Amino acid sequence: MNYTVITKKSVNEAVEAIENNVKEYKFGILHIHDVKSTLNEKGVVFSNECKILDVCNPHQAKELLSVDMIMSMTMPCKISVYTDQKETKISMLKPTAMFPNFSKTLDAEAQEIEESLKNIIDMSK
Repeated sequence: MNYTVITKKSVNEAVEAIENNVKEYKFGILHIHDVKSTLNEKGVVFSNECKILDVCNPHQAKELLSVDMIMSMTMPCKISVYTDQKETKISMLKPTAMFPNFSKTLDAEAQEIEESLKNIIDMSK
């Protein structure tokens, strides 16, 4: 269901590496959510670092949406970078696990997107 790696980098170092590596796979970063900061600003004390990167390959996004607009609920893809029990982890939901819940015809696309995202994560750890 998910793909997770452990890195010796800090959350910020891993996020910076992802920012640099997404371009190789024609992905871009649409937004970075700083969960810890957002929760703390709302008065909710949260100590773990957690940044969620919204990533998108516009060509693949168009392809998915051209098949079925319901796929918009799966977009953009997310890569999470967070601390968990004193380790920094990089995670994503696997498109091959998620896409079939929305469309049964996008197996090849799910596999291609998943491989790109796994490569980005592996290069960034």
